[in-house]
Amino acid sequence: MLKILFLILMSGGIPVAIAMAGASLIYLFFAQSSPPFVVIHRMVSGIDSFPLLAVPFFILAGNLMNNAGITNRIYNYALALVGWLKGGLGHVNVVGSVVFAGMSGTAIADAAGLGTIEIKAMKDHGYSTEFAVGVTAASATLGPIIPPSLPFVIYGMMANVSVGALFLAGILPGILMALLMMLTVAYFAHKNGWGADVKFEWPKVIKALAETAVVVGWPLAIWWLVTAMGTPAQITVFVALIVLFAADKFFNFQAVLPIMTPVILIGGMTTGVFTPTEGAIAACVWAIALGFFWYRTLNFKMFVKICLDTVETTATVLFIVAAASIFGWMLTATGVTTAISAWVLGFTQEPWVFLLLANLLMLFVGCFLEPTAAITILVPILVPICQQLGIDLVHFGLVMVLNLMIGLLHPPMGMVLFVLARVAKLSVERTTMAILPWLFPLLGSLAVITYFPSLVLWLPKQFY
Repeated sequence: MLKILFLILMSGGIPVAIAMAGASLIYLFFAQSSPPFVVIHRMVSGIDSFPLLAVPFFILAGNLMNNAGITNRIYNYALALVGWLKGGLGHVNVVGSVVFAGMSGTAIADAAGLGTIEIKAMKDHGYSTEFAVGVTAASATLGPIIPPSLPFVIYGMMANVSVGALFLAGILPGILMALLMMLTVAYFAHKNGWGADVKFEWPKVIKALAETAVVVGWPLAIWWLVTAMGTPAQITVFVALIVLFAADKFFNFQAVLPIMTPVILIGGMTTGVFTPTEGAIAACVWAIALGFFWYRTLNFKMFVKICLDTVETTATVLFIVAAASIFGWMLTATGVTTAISAWVLGFTQEPWVFLLLANLLMLFVGCFLEPTAAITILVPILVPICQQLGIDLVHFGLVMVLNLMIGLLHPPMGMVLFVLARVAKLSVERTTMAILPWLFPLLGSLAVITYFPSLVLWLPKQFY
């Protein structure tokens, strides 16, 4: 009866969060198995979680970066690095999304932030609107895969999995996805005879490569000094930060400091300096320092607006989590999750068959539900089956999030689809068709991530 009530409410156009909470309340009212106030109690306890504090802070950090002029710096950095390749701005689109993913944590922020700049630039250079929209949509899916990631925080809380391990697990799959997208851009460039979009200039390329080397070398140098030379960790990091800001001032780097956001997050979490929640606060402090004091692109009026936008987004996300908490509890209490597990395990005991079926289910669900709602509904159903089949929950988290990100590109509920249709001034139908060719690299990445878990788990196993 609970499932039927939920489907009836959803089919009536009621928002998914209200449909979940409403179905649970109506069921309890008629079943009289528990008092109705249980709904409020379970909803409140569902968001009374320390790891969930990371959600508003990651949203705030992404909004601060997005409004501090960081997107232009990332675009210019990517343009210098790969803009001289054939189909240059397509490659710039992918590389820019890789960098921006390390700050925003959401696909929609990537599409709305960098997408506005990238689509306009690609159209100005003669690319078709459809190609510009397609590559922007595909690369936006990198946002929640490369850390930090809001879906990973929600999944980690629901599945009782280390958020730090999930963050590390997303790095190599994110690189794989970016490479497959760049290969797709190269294919279209070869097919259509596209050339480079900017002239190859050694000074710009060397500077971009030097910035990349700084991003990679800075944390490695700190690690070597602390572990091999025995220098005090806190003093070493403090001095290294001073050197980093001095180098940025002297060499006028485009994007070194913004790119350092995920480096600081991952470094702090893997070394035990802070938890993912504290890391989200550190990301906000870093963004405020860059926007207010270093680049001076933020002011108090903008900061107030950013905070209000963050409150609005956070309220939406946490209301979905709260509603899904009571709905998931009711699914378990009424035996729905047990029945589904028994049915699946009666159908197959092979992990690879289950993963195939789970992928099909999550791709379908992702077309109709927002990722946060989908995660909170699917985790109580699918995670117990994974545990019985011996599937690593960190690996499954990557599989689930990527499936739901692909769902963001499809009607009827694909938010990235609608955002890019509005940005590009393109109809939803034409935007959908533009995205179709980019499903090949995305589904190819999904297949590799699903059936080669070592790619996902190698980095987490080094630190957890």
